[in-house]
Amino acid sequence: MAAEEDEHRKRLIDLHTSRFGEVIPLIRREHVAGFYARRPIWLVENLGIERIRTEAAAMERDAERFYLAAAQRSTDAATRALLGDLAAAEAGHQNTAQDLEREHLDDDSRASEDDMAKRQFVLTWVQPGLAGLMDGSVSTLAPIFATAFATHDPWTTFLVGLAASVGAGISMGFTEAASDDGELSGRGSPIKRGFASGIMTTVGGLGHALPYLIPDFWTATTVAIIVVFIELWAIAWIQNRFMEPVLPRRLSGRSRRRVGLCGRRPDRQRIEPLPHTNN
Repeated sequence: MAAEEDEHRKRLIDLHTSRFGEVIPLIRREHVAGFYARRPIWLVENLGIERIRTEAAAMERDAERFYLAAAQRSTDAATRALLGDLAAAEAGHQNTAQDLEREHLDDDSRASEDDMAKRQFVLTWVQPGLAGLMDGSVSTLAPIFATAFATHDPWTTFLVGLAASVGAGISMGFTEAASDDGELSGRGSPIKRGFASGIMTTVGGLGHALPYLIPDFWTATTVAIIVVFIELWAIAWIQNRFMEPVLPRRLSGRSRRRVGLCGRRPDRQRIEPLPHTNN
């Protein structure tokens, strides 16, 4: 396909040279009326392989429709013929891609692609979102409950919780987006990770701030404590669902090391005391 596209480029340049001369003006896609628009690259990168195939097929279809529409408007015979050939080639690319997929994409390859897509989803969305949820749920506990028991005013407590949650969400989102561009780590788009971290941080804080919209102080506090336990359960569920829990892994590693230290190594020889001799 790359060789065909390069040949199309040469044919377009040759036709332009024969009709308009050697100078090719700088023309961008936004300068051409009716040219198909492409999504920004920051929305396309770091997608799953199936989504990438869908995007590539859509680009081929858009190019085919553009060439056909341009050929219908052209009055030059050579230009119309070239545009018709390009439209047919773009349609052939779609068929070639489908044939290659049926020929080379077996069950093992699909399983490997699914694993890679899942890993990318975890790195881009789950990890930043989980970190944000943990930060929002824990970091806002002190200001919310301190204000609640100091004032016994649900509305004041809600305002403090709202401010703390939004502030923590902005801070976490900006930090996540600015700390890593994702190029070397492969963690995905920083904008996506920043949104995931910031939104989940805000949600984690608002979870136990919203109950203080209830006018009765003790009822609101009881509901807020229940929500805190629900948030902690949700954090544990997300971690067990998408990632291996860190604490059990560390505990099992320490247990193995302790067993290794307490057990006798088979290659260690017992040192016998020197025999006592009378001089």
